[in-house]
Amino acid sequence: MSVSIKTEHEIELMRESCHLLEKVHNGLIPYIKPGISTKELDRIGEEMIRSMGCVPNFLNYGGFPGSFCMSLNDEVVHGIPSEEKILQEGDLLKVDAGLIYKGYHSDAARTYAVGEVSPEAQALILATQKCFFEGIKMARAGNFLNDICKAIGACAAKYRLGIVRDLVGHGIGTHLHEDPEIPNFPMKKRGIRLQPGMTLAIEPMMNLGRGDVCWLDDEWTVVTDDGSLSAHYENTILITEGDPEILTLTTDWKKEFWEDPIKV
Repeated sequence: MSVSIKTEHEIELMRESCHLLEKVHNGLIPYIKPGISTKELDRIGEEMIRSMGCVPNFLNYGGFPGSFCMSLNDEVVHGIPSEEKILQEGDLLKVDAGLIYKGYHSDAARTYAVGEVSPEAQALILATQKCFFEGIKMARAGNFLNDICKAIGACAAKYRLGIVRDLVGHGIGTHLHEDPEIPNFPMKKRGIRLQPGMTLAIEPMMNLGRGDVCWLDDEWTVVTDDGSLSAHYENTILITEGDPEILTLTTDWKKEFWEDPIKV
């Protein structure tokens, strides 16, 4: 396994790539409402990315036909944008996206409530976010990769979430998917020792029911096996000498998510 350590120059390029992606995610929020198709959201998002002089890294990646993954309700990830998928009040929409800025990739996912959602759905969104933030508390130089995985898994168990085990996070840099793979559950081995300069895409995928999933006939869309709701929360982070830096989240996340625990 070869895990890239980014130079200061590369970190600056990664940081800008991720900040632009955060702007795209935030720019989509006003459009996420009942009546719009996931294809139209994809079109709007791609236009934003290209207006920044960047390229959507999902488009044609392994043959994927969209610039964004748009996954509804029991769809976990890799939902293909479609004119026929119209957002309805109460839906959960997972938006997973990335872009390339000067050769460097970013990757982040959010789960959005469409209008008013059920209390169970809202709790799932918050608990999945909490799994991410509990995980990155362990994303410190000198710790092992499995420390992150164990923390995510323990948080999921606390909220009785079904952990998706067939899909994992990953390293990221000049390629969208780099070493190491980052499960959302404890590994049998402790994994690599974390070092400053590593950039990782950490992405809890959690279900209200069991963690089992299956692939639809389009060979992309992953759905929960039992039809339960699923949530996805992902950020690209940087390992530093101290606390991790969330490259795709420039708000005061420590105050919002770390110092004041999310109430689920």
